[in-house]
Amino acid sequence: MPIISMFYGILVSMYYEDTGRHNKPHIHVRYQGKKCSVSIEDGVILAGDFPAKQLRLVVAWIDIHKDELMADWELAVAGEELFRINPLQ
Repeated sequence: MPIISMFYGILVSMYYEDTGRHNKPHIHVRYQGKKCSVSIEDGVILAGDFPAKQLRLVVAWIDIHKDELMADWELAVAGEELFRINPLQ
């Protein structure tokens, strides 16, 4: 699972060919032992649990980088190498 970005202790990754479990485009985030899957389209948690403050940061980052995330999603579905995305600053 390649890490595509890191900011404020949050690791953001995307699995290759991960469409079977959640059919919608999503990312996986980890922070201090917590982890969840978050929809790229609307920032909703699909699975897992995440601290509210860090989730707000993730959702803001998704809003800023939605086009890049969707491009990475298409690459991941095709099993191709993903691009890194700038962190939240």
